[in-house]
Amino acid sequence: MGEARNRNGYVDGYWWSNDGLRLHYRDYAGRQDRPPVICFPGLTRNARDYEGLAERLAGEWRVILIEFRGRGESAYAKDPMTYVPLTYLQDVEALIAELKIERFVAVGTSLGGIVTMLIAATDRERLAGAVLNDVGPEIDPGGLARIRTYVGKAVQHPTWMHAARALGEANADVYPGYGIEDWLRMAKRLFRLNSSGRIVLDYDMKIAEPFRVPGNEAGPDMWPTIDALKGKPLLVVRGALSDILRAPVAEKMIERVPGAVLVTVPDVGHAPTLDEPEVVTAIDKLLAKVAKAAKIPA
Repeated sequence: MGEARNRNGYVDGYWWSNDGLRLHYRDYAGRQDRPPVICFPGLTRNARDYEGLAERLAGEWRVILIEFRGRGESAYAKDPMTYVPLTYLQDVEALIAELKIERFVAVGTSLGGIVTMLIAATDRERLAGAVLNDVGPEIDPGGLARIRTYVGKAVQHPTWMHAARALGEANADVYPGYGIEDWLRMAKRLFRLNSSGRIVLDYDMKIAEPFRVPGNEAGPDMWPTIDALKGKPLLVVRGALSDILRAPVAEKMIERVPGAVLVTVPDVGHAPTLDEPEVVTAIDKLLAKVAKAAKIPA
């Protein structure tokens, strides 16, 4: 693992996967007497998705933003069939062992939430709390079909403004309240500038290959992973317009975990950014529960 200082408030860290990939994370410093907050991004996303959350919590909480293999500054996999949740779980386990982290709060958006649920099922005592952002043990087939229409399709733009406008046209129903500045901010998170001066998506297009395997739609029953979160502070965030996490599934999740909280963000689809005021308040309350359960002074 190597580290390089960064003037933006975090350290760039690297670790090695079991199959020899150099993977990247951002590490924002915080209180050492509190469990760190580890954030897992969505399918095509990277550490930049969590910049707002990390900058807000840093100092009080150590925040680690990981980039799954094939995204951001993490290496691309030689075998595209390793772009699956169980491999991401193994990569996360390698990082936790490297950093000697005993307990942590997991924040997972979409795919990152699936990895969080797998951690609950396999190593629940390590979780001090969890935030599941617009994902649950049942994924709506319609939303999955929509994701298949765009994931793994290479696009490029001549300028950031072109990228922002294209995002706005393609996702107007997901974030109907967004203006051009919002789309530009999202473009800076989703895309990167390549060596040819073009704006391109910041992930390996081959992450889509596991989706193309016949019969891959039917995964394991994930409801036991929700049951594994009983006794843990749990926040479920749902976009009111989401086509991934339907309201009945979110409500059932809350029913199965006593004390869990559901926050529905109005006029947002898949997925909320976690910067919304109601989500900020809910995350602060969850972290207060974590600190109280660990008997840590405020």
